[in-house]
Amino acid sequence: MQELDDYIDRMENLPPSPRILPPLLQLLNQPDVDSDRVVRLITLDASLTVAVLKLCNNAALGSSVKIDDLGHAVTRLGFQQVYQLVAAICGGRTITPKQAGYGLDAGELWRHSVVAAVAAQAIARDTDVNESTAFTAGLLHDIGKIVLSQALEGRYAAVLEEVETRHRSLLEAEKSLLGVQHAEVGARLLSRWDFPANLVAAVCFHLDPGAAVPHERLAACVYLGNVVSNFMGHGYGHYAYAFHGQADALRILGLDAEALPRYMIRTQERYAEVEALTCLR
Repeated sequence: MQELDDYIDRMENLPPSPRILPPLLQLLNQPDVDSDRVVRLITLDASLTVAVLKLCNNAALGSSVKIDDLGHAVTRLGFQQVYQLVAAICGGRTITPKQAGYGLDAGELWRHSVVAAVAAQAIARDTDVNESTAFTAGLLHDIGKIVLSQALEGRYAAVLEEVETRHRSLLEAEKSLLGVQHAEVGARLLSRWDFPANLVAAVCFHLDPGAAVPHERLAACVYLGNVVSNFMGHGYGHYAYAFHGQADALRILGLDAEALPRYMIRTQERYAEVEALTCLR
């Protein structure tokens, strides 16, 4: 644990914490959601307030009445759509910058993560897993790369050699070069930010969902969301992913391999909507 903390503490510019997400998730998981508390949380961030109001008015095109009250906007849009917008914007602030240590241009990690989040949410909806938590875990599953990117700057060629010539996964290459893996570093960062244990476990074991007991179903949603994102062309890293656990993830959720193409189609449709939402801010 200390080694993980050391990498996080050595970061020159720690990414901003999406601190609104844990309490917002907690509220949405309650049987009777307190809309007033949801509104109060969102109003703590002016840019999120503006984004929700813009989305609401955009959805009401053709109406001469403009919505300028956040409570009214949240009620009209619905909690799930508001949460998805808030999560995407908060996550975007954290994971959009260039990650030179992994050879990622600005926005590349964000696009991969949003597609994975949308796919994980769709899979969760069909397998009785909490959709909002699956979306959040998918969005943040690679957040550890932001921490390790600085440590890998100037060493990306060594990562590629580990992956390509020794046929190792990215996690194995990271462990060999740094002694830690981005999944466990990301989980530790989210734990320090007070994210719930199930979400932390899903991020920690997003490439080995069977090890996430008792949260293996959530981790399997994130795993398959990650697979879908890569299959749709939103991957990166020169063979950096070896999806050895795909059969295990499908078994955990009671799905078959033929389901993945269907989720790719559904994800493509929803990703375009999420991308449009985040452009409203």
